[in-house]
Amino acid sequence: MEIEIRSVEHVTVVSISGSVDSLTADTLADAFSTQLRQDRIRLVADLSRVLYTSSAGLRTLLSTMKDARRRGGDFRLASVQPPVMRVLELSGFTGILNLFPDVDAAIASFPAGHA
Repeated sequence: MEIEIRSVEHVTVVSISGSVDSLTADTLADAFSTQLRQDRIRLVADLSRVLYTSSAGLRTLLSTMKDARRRGGDFRLASVQPPVMRVLELSGFTGILNLFPDVDAAIASFPAGHA
């Protein structure tokens, strides 16, 4: 798994490549936590290059959303690929997490302001 982080307007975009599973979920959780600790509380996860996630990945996404909201921000998923979308649907996470067709739409969904 590879992680790339960039700021776009008032949002931090975390682009993920590869699988999110029990071997990689902690690394991803650390990346999200680092951003939140640096007061980057408006996060978008770009999942366009993720074709698999396990329950460990789902837990990471859910805990990131909760932590961002606790800090006054929020967390969005963008460009979710069909295999990952199926896991999200089966687990009931599509009703919990905010999903957007692409990164631009996810960024635009945040009110203007600081990251």
